[in-house]
Amino acid sequence: MTEKKLGLPSVVATGVGVVVATSCLISLGIGSAAIGMTFIISMVIAIILNILFALSVSELNALMPNLTGGLAQYTLACMGPFISIVVMVGGYLLCNTIVGSAECAMFGNTIASVLPNIPIPGNYYSVALIIILMITNLNGVDVFAKIQNVVTYTLIGSLVIMGVLGFLKLGTGEVVAQPMILSTNFTDITSLCGLAFFLFIGSEYIVPISNRVQNARRNVPLGLIITLVVVFGMETLLVFGFHNYTAWADLGASTTPHILYGTMLLGNFGTIWMALVSICAVTGVINTIISSLAYIADGMAKINLLPKFFMKTNKKGAPYVGILIIGGIMALINATGLSTTSQLSFLILTGVVFWMVAYIVTHLNVLVLRKRLPKAPRTFKVPFGPVIPIIGSLGIVWMIYNISSDPATRISIYLTCGFIFACLTVYSVIWVKKVMKLKLFKPIPLEKVMAMENDLYHVYHNAKSGDHIPKLEK
Repeated sequence: MTEKKLGLPSVVATGVGVVVATSCLISLGIGSAAIGMTFIISMVIAIILNILFALSVSELNALMPNLTGGLAQYTLACMGPFISIVVMVGGYLLCNTIVGSAECAMFGNTIASVLPNIPIPGNYYSVALIIILMITNLNGVDVFAKIQNVVTYTLIGSLVIMGVLGFLKLGTGEVVAQPMILSTNFTDITSLCGLAFFLFIGSEYIVPISNRVQNARRNVPLGLIITLVVVFGMETLLVFGFHNYTAWADLGASTTPHILYGTMLLGNFGTIWMALVSICAVTGVINTIISSLAYIADGMAKINLLPKFFMKTNKKGAPYVGILIIGGIMALINATGLSTTSQLSFLILTGVVFWMVAYIVTHLNVLVLRKRLPKAPRTFKVPFGPVIPIIGSLGIVWMIYNISSDPATRISIYLTCGFIFACLTVYSVIWVKKVMKLKLFKPIPLEKVMAMENDLYHVYHNAKSGDHIPKLEK
């Protein structure tokens, strides 16, 4: 039986579903309240750098197609196992699981605030949602796609309509008379670029499902670009809507600025509608994170960067071990209430730094493979030689510098990231030396990394070696 493939609409739904999160809507309100309409300039800078990353990851996907481990497998072929583990195991899997947990917490808090007369704690809603999405993901990619399409296109339609109503001043609420621009200082604009970058981060979650996409060589890069453009369009409309219906000071003071906007735009109906938007946003994000991280863990296990049990799949073809572990960790974090602490935004920004480091490594991977395999066939190639990957890398370094407008918070994020990197370094050295028995920085040949994606590779090598762990050549 031929497995059903995902079309371009499902690809875009996956990308938009993980990019537009509740935390992004909150961040959009924070940035707009800080400098007004000029926050759109910060967004333009951020989307340009994200598009440059999308071009680089599209070239890697064209050169090494259908790899479920995505960025991990590209890095293994370019920089060796040590960098792959440090960047991907902790800096990607762990941090994205934490960010996903934070998204669920914001969802629970939003629902609890909208339904104050129902005595149910916010984390109960969060855990229930996680369990439901774990069950649906265990039923395979087709069910994942159906849910993703429904919630994402409901999200897109709702945000576009509410943005247009606000932009054209067609809401039932009172139009606010206030300046469009609070600051034209370029330093103020650039200090919010790190926050703006977060509004577009995550589109690469399309890559791990590329082997389940129709005409992946066209639809993956096209889906990445369309995702970013759609998100930018929606968020720009909302900034105009904020200006027309929500006082900047009130927007900045609110813990749920998107709910405030819905209320000021359309009254109680707007409150309920924006709560629905929040439900769609977090459902799309968590649905994609659980699915894509499970497939990434599956791909990393195939190249021996994670234990082999992550490769186990059920009769629906879903990597159930990864789904249960990732979803279980999210549920545990929310059940214990850890994700509702005052450190929530700090944890998100810390996770974003790791995300950005993974983006820098991706640009460097393109440069490495351009040098090592200049004549290898690529159905997609980033134009202008090394210029775009270099500009993209430098731009993201600049974004990391601007991760927070508060110097004390920025230093705390750097120190936290440094500590986590140190722990990951110890783990990576032990795993590579003792388990993989490889040199830390020696790349694995590209053709071998691609071959390991096939289950028959592991059957053959396990039978040949008599060992339960696939062996790689030193």
